[in-house]
Amino acid sequence: QVQLQESGPGLMKPSQTLFLTCTVSSGSITNSDYSWNWIRQSPEKGLEWIGVLSAAGNTFYKPSLKSRASISRDTAKNQFSLQLNSVTPEDTAVYYCASTEPPYSDPPVPKEFDYWGQGTQVTVSS
Repeated sequence: QVQLQESGPGLMKPSQTLFLTCTVSSGSITNSDYSWNWIRQSPEKGLEWIGVLSAAGNTFYKPSLKSRASISRDTAKNQFSLQLNSVTPEDTAVYYCASTEPPYSDPPVPKEFDYWGQGTQVTVSS
């Protein structure tokens, strides 16, 4: 069973850059059986998909976040990361990493996320 664990800062100030890392266990991020997602959830917006990294290294993003979000990977560490620039209080949410099995919808829907990390709270406040 694939296991995922997020790590990153808990509290940030507006205009800073958010870096989150997801460490994957019991499964390789280059295995074509899976793609790797970042998702967030807040009371105001509900569950929001941010973007996906394919096993081949291709990335796709929610259009409204594409200008600020970037997903990358470190295959040696079996990790993938999210960078979100110029954060605002509206970016306050619990951030999750999750896997999906291709093919999946564009964008992926909640039922398509099969393995999840436990989530990490990110709060943006001055």
